[in-house]
Amino acid sequence: MHDIVIRGGTVIDGTGAPARKLDLAIDGGIITAVQEHNIGPGHEEIDATGLLVAPGWVDIHSHYDGQATWDQHLTPAPWNGVTTVVMGNCGVGFAPVKADQQEFLIQLMEGVEDIPGSALAEGIQWNWESFPQYLDALDAASYAIDIGTQVPHGAVRAYVMGEDGANNTQATSGEIAAMADIVKEGLQAGALGFSTSRTMLHRAKNGEVVPGTHAGPEEVLGLGRMLGEVGHGVFQMASDYIPEQAEFAWMKQLSRETGKRVLYSVVQSAGDPDQWRRLLRESEDDADAGLLTPQIAPRPVGILMGFESTVHPFMFHKNYAPLLELSLEERRTAIADPEVRAAILASPPEYDLFDGVLAMIIHGFDKMFALGKTPNYEPAADQSLEARSPVENRSPQEIAYDIMASDNASGLVYLPMLGYVDNNLDATAELMRHPNSIYGLADGGAHCGVVSDASIPTYLLTHWARDRTRGDRIPIEELVHNQTCRTAQCYGLNDRGIIGVGMKADINVIDYDNLHIHAPEMVYDLPAKGKRFIQKITGYHSTICSGKVIYRHGKPTGILPGKLIRGPQEAPQAT
Repeated sequence: MHDIVIRGGTVIDGTGAPARKLDLAIDGGIITAVQEHNIGPGHEEIDATGLLVAPGWVDIHSHYDGQATWDQHLTPAPWNGVTTVVMGNCGVGFAPVKADQQEFLIQLMEGVEDIPGSALAEGIQWNWESFPQYLDALDAASYAIDIGTQVPHGAVRAYVMGEDGANNTQATSGEIAAMADIVKEGLQAGALGFSTSRTMLHRAKNGEVVPGTHAGPEEVLGLGRMLGEVGHGVFQMASDYIPEQAEFAWMKQLSRETGKRVLYSVVQSAGDPDQWRRLLRESEDDADAGLLTPQIAPRPVGILMGFESTVHPFMFHKNYAPLLELSLEERRTAIADPEVRAAILASPPEYDLFDGVLAMIIHGFDKMFALGKTPNYEPAADQSLEARSPVENRSPQEIAYDIMASDNASGLVYLPMLGYVDNNLDATAELMRHPNSIYGLADGGAHCGVVSDASIPTYLLTHWARDRTRGDRIPIEELVHNQTCRTAQCYGLNDRGIIGVGMKADINVIDYDNLHIHAPEMVYDLPAKGKRFIQKITGYHSTICSGKVIYRHGKPTGILPGKLIRGPQEAPQAT
């Protein structure tokens, strides 16, 4: 008698092989049989007739570092069929930490990842100082899904260098050695890698860039070499790649010296529309095969703008400011008032005072779109607010206001800031299908007031495999392979990501025809009533982690088999 038997499903096994109708059995958290017929009975039977059966999604770019200390489900990850997350990305995290640096790490995470500082302050218990102690704190809890983490450069720098580290003072050789010891200690304790940020977009709440942003080659090489010394781990980074040649020089040196992967973010940007192609080509040198790895986003890096969002087009309008003093319900009532609407629209800021990201948010109407009840992340250019303006005889500002004021002031304007230069996802498709790229950048747990991209693993199936009309679709077997087997193997998690005998039983049973991503909505369910965007998902029949059903029809079962992953995981021996 097997623990669980899944019968009659169309299995997409994660290897890229064609889908097949198969049955499978699970025992003791492991897949013990995968065959066409004649699997014996199970204590629990799942009828998957007409459904897809796939490995659990492995999401390698999340920011649940604080949330993991209070939320055993790490929502919304399991809502989207994710059974493994890797956090500690982009150089920000909460260990190591001295008692007088806790507030600094909170405001760093709040600024970079838009996670309410009040929620972090109330939710985190801080029963650790060193990185191994942080891992022990995580290991003491039970979760619905598995979690892995990385040593964050920002926290390490602040711990060793204090104020100088926070202010991006160049490290001395002694300070580099001290930081390297901490990185080594974290890897030995089970960290899956080391992360850093080298982009000017990542700033703390006080406006300062992340510690380590301007670190010289001696520092990043000195810390990255610990991967080779310990024998495992990924060097994850976000960067502006300025200058490109110098950045890739040390990146290639590091990967070749250590034999370990350097995972670098690649997105299309309007400032340099062809840079993504150059960044991709850097991974194609034979000497760097399998080591320099572009991490890409399968949908635009965009923001959601509504009257409850962190940012929106009216945030600097003079007559909008008084509304911020009102309660949420009072504000919603005021927004619906025609006189208030007219006053806000009549008080725009001086647009020429804004540039860069702020300019796009305040008056980039040629790149703003109504998101809609069924979110459309690939809208056509003629659907932009600027294009709609002459047709509807309304200014773009009026259209934006009316969208945001709809549904009791919960309507959303979508602004794809990166990855949408050509008003389509053709460049994203090229990024996704490049043989060296890895799917990521979903940012689960982060950007709570402007982003809801944790649904990207589901979006692969709904948009790229099933619904896309403005370009070619991608075979579902390829998409599943990239979000399971390849993301798992990227971090050395070779025990999962494939439906095969001996593999970890992390599995999704999916009603593919009815799989649906709902519109984002703002909720106030974080500690201290902190806000975040969530997206409800329908269509996941069952999600299984370590052989236990953790979600049925989108609802938690209360079973918590997930745990902290310490270090790489070996593949099972062939059976």
